Amino acid sequence: MLFIVYTTGRCNLSCSYCGGSFNPDIVPWEVKYDPNKLGDLVSDGDVVAFYGGEPLLNLRFIREVMEVLGDCTYVLQTNGLLLGELPHELIQAFDTILVSIDGVSTITDKYRGRGVYERVLRNVHRLLGMGYGGDIVARMTVNEDTDIYRDVSHLLELGVFNHVHWQLNFVWTCRDVWKDPMHWINNNYASGLEMLMNKWICALESGEVLGIAPFQGVLKRLLSNDGTAPPCGSGVDSFTILPNGRIICCPIAVSEEWAHVGVLGEIDRSELKKYGTKIGEPCISCRYYRACGGRCLYTHVEKLWGEAGDRAICKSAQVLIDLVEKNLQLIKELINEHGVSLENVLYPPYNNTVEIIP
Repeated sequence: MLFIVYTTGRCNLSCSYCGGSFNPDIVPWEVKYDPNKLGDLVSDGDVVAFYGGEPLLNLRFIREVMEVLGDCTYVLQTNGLLLGELPHELIQAFDTILVSIDGVSTITDKYRGRGVYERVLRNVHRLLGMGYGGDIVARMTVNEDTDIYRDVSHLLELGVFNHVHWQLNFVWTCRDVWKDPMHWINNNYASGLEMLMNKWICALESGEVLGIAPFQGVLKRLLSNDGTAPPCGSGVDSFTILPNGRIICCPIAVSEEWAHVGVLGEIDRSELKKYGTKIGEPCISCRYYRACGGRCLYTHVEKLWGEAGDRAICKSAQVLIDLVEKNLQLIKELINEHGVSLENVLYPPYNNTVEIIP
């Protein structure tokens, strides 16, 4: 099971697509519960992902949680600005570190702030210099001026990220920020994905697996029996704990009543399985459902963008799945021909908060 633990609602950036810190009345900036209570819910072998806000603003709490929980798999989602302050022993405790960076420097700095690109890369290099051997994931936010081929290729070619994943900026800002998302998908995104797939297959022909997480994640769903819906596991095997001890099913649904599951210390692990909100129609009757899994619980329930926006969001998943399916037989042949381990191809190996479907 995955537990996403907010360490704070505060952030040290104010990115244009999310606005920075949460309202402290909704997501407090300080943890208001005893970390020992987590031990009543989390078991050995679970995945614990630190989240925010910027989770490294509360490094003391992260230490306390690790001391309480002990033998878990630890994940960190961070904007990267404070990675340079992590001590060696804490760095080595993380199995996966997801770092927010949006592509080339001009795109990253446009949305995240001047100089952020250089600061993030400097800290990632420091991680590697300290011997970090875990999975470093570049986590992009994609907007209408993103060139998906250019920006993903750039991050891969830096040689410091094991995987690159992206999320389309379709959560709260679809209608306000995107001029014409369907046009962008059909005339930019689809062709960029095609170029990326060609690049991915070219590498596979040499026995190399490029860490393009959405390709690998869709492959995993097509080639395995993983039918989790939504793919991120929200409300199924993934739950989020806010700084005030509230447990919610989706890490971004911090104020929505449908997402409320309970309060830390008042419910036990078995009760999490009773949570009821699931993916429904029209997704479960769609031919893409096996691979897509409804894409995102939040967007499925909230439907913030109207019918046209929903069609665009679905289209973005469909072009990705179509591309992987079109190349599936070739990919399987290349894997066999070059003796590539499926473990290196199918990703993620466990729910490490990479949502699979952008």
